[in-house]
Amino acid sequence: MHLVVIGAHIGDAEVTAGGVVCKYTRAGHRATFLHLTPGEKGNPKMNHLEYKQQRLVETRRSAEKMGAEVMVFDYADGELPINNEAKLKVCDAVRQLKPDIVITHWHGSFHRDHRNCHINAMEGVFWAALPGIVRELPAHCVNALYYAENWEDPYGYKPDFWIDISEVYEQWREALREHALFRGEVASFNYLQYYDGLTAMRGAEVGYKRAQTFALPPISRKRGLPFFPTDEPVLAF
Repeated sequence: MHLVVIGAHIGDAEVTAGGVVCKYTRAGHRATFLHLTPGEKGNPKMNHLEYKQQRLVETRRSAEKMGAEVMVFDYADGELPINNEAKLKVCDAVRQLKPDIVITHWHGSFHRDHRNCHINAMEGVFWAALPGIVRELPAHCVNALYYAENWEDPYGYKPDFWIDISEVYEQWREALREHALFRGEVASFNYLQYYDGLTAMRGAEVGYKRAQTFALPPISRKRGLPFFPTDEPVLAF
């Protein structure tokens, strides 16, 4: 199985879905982080070209600790467009990587690049499945699509799945520390403190020590069943 996480900037995919990536790779599956921009303009202490090179090194080191691969597009941070070129680049990447599962941003974000990443990812995944979109590689259909929980994407987000990451939590946290951003050297926002608290809270909601949550596309919530499921309790209190 191949899991691909599509993020707007280096760091987005790792911090929102890295625990699940660690869990999948530890189980013998393949995982890839696809960053649509390097996120090179977020460090006020460094020239953006220098920070870009630093981030490219950081993401590869971090991914290596998670057992994952990395692909980075070269769109400028803060300027990620929504256009056919960007959608086709995602389409081509999906056809190249052949993921079974894709995770990307929730649409309700206050960050422009995150909103645009969501649209480009959705359209790219859709186009990748269409044989009529003729590209260098043949069509590939993704089996499942999920949206990750990100502190910058809060508007309307409601989780549908809680994934237990308790056993890989320390591995994931150590991998995040390859990023200066997550060590607290770039921004005033304390990412590790936030996601420490978030994963503990989400875990407590379902009886895990640590969990990451994911939302479904609305159409995927509609399911036909011959009978009510009885393999686990469904409680209304």
